[in-house]
Amino acid sequence: MTKYTFQIFEVLRKGQFICSNSPDDDIQGLYRILEDDDTFVELYEYFTHINYNLERGNEYFYFSRNEKTIDLERKIEKALDWIDIIDFFNAFNSSFDVGFRFTASEIHSQLSINADLKFKLENLKAIKLEKKNYLERIKKIVEKLEKDNFISLENELSGTYKVLTSFDYLKDLINTINIPESIENEIPE
Repeated sequence: MTKYTFQIFEVLRKGQFICSNSPDDDIQGLYRILEDDDTFVELYEYFTHINYNLERGNEYFYFSRNEKTIDLERKIEKALDWIDIIDFFNAFNSSFDVGFRFTASEIHSQLSINADLKFKLENLKAIKLEKKNYLERIKKIVEKLEKDNFISLENELSGTYKVLTSFDYLKDLINTINIPESIENEIPE
């Protein structure tokens, strides 16, 4: 067992990710520890005994748990929200991916020249937007991404955020959604 087991558990049990490109040196250190295959296997077995599954993604780690059906339905609803959010950021910049840097004000300045981006912002269901102005709405979305550990504030002075490797988790989630061609054009009743 590593002497960092508790720190790893404390980060992951909160639903956070341990990412290779985190601007936090402590998180990067925990990533390097988990990156060692022997340590990963040892911790995987240890956490399994307390009903946590240590998972490895593309340069990130996270916990998963076996879910009940009711929890799965909630997760599906949340996945639909994430699809809309990713679609919004892709409308802002098609290069929005791991390592991408941006500010909320850059997104805000695009609204005047990008009608699609503005439309997507106005129709986001995942964020309770009330009647806030556009910049406040964008900041709320950015806060959600940061809270869920998919981006991190890299420069407080400029307000620059960096997309973390955990963003691949969202992309993988979306890519696993498979709609068979036979029902693709069906109209729900």
